[in-house]
Amino acid sequence: MVETYRFSQYRSMWLMVFFDLPTDTKKERKAASLFRQNLLKDGFTMFQFSIYIRHCGSKENMEVHIKRVSTIIPEYGKVGIMGVTDKQFEGIKLFYGKKPHKPNVPGVQLELF
Repeated sequence: MVETYRFSQYRSMWLMVFFDLPTDTKKERKAASLFRQNLLKDGFTMFQFSIYIRHCGSKENMEVHIKRVSTIIPEYGKVGIMGVTDKQFEGIKLFYGKKPHKPNVPGVQLELF
């Protein structure tokens, strides 16, 4: 008998990786860059500068990615990993400020004869 699972917002998970990595030396910048690149290769998307997220179909799938992330953590810095259900992730409230922009400068007026 084949067992099937119905999609559930409580079974589906989001994996969030938070990190604060040093970037003082060239070696540290390279390690931080490599960490970000590896997160992207594993299907993560940048949520904010130091927060990457990934959708996982189940808790078991999330555990696979947690193990994968734990193998690519740089030598220095802090990395946090948190899993939330799709239903919990849905409840995130996002607020956006105004994006700074240059004031409108009048263009050059052409004269027609």
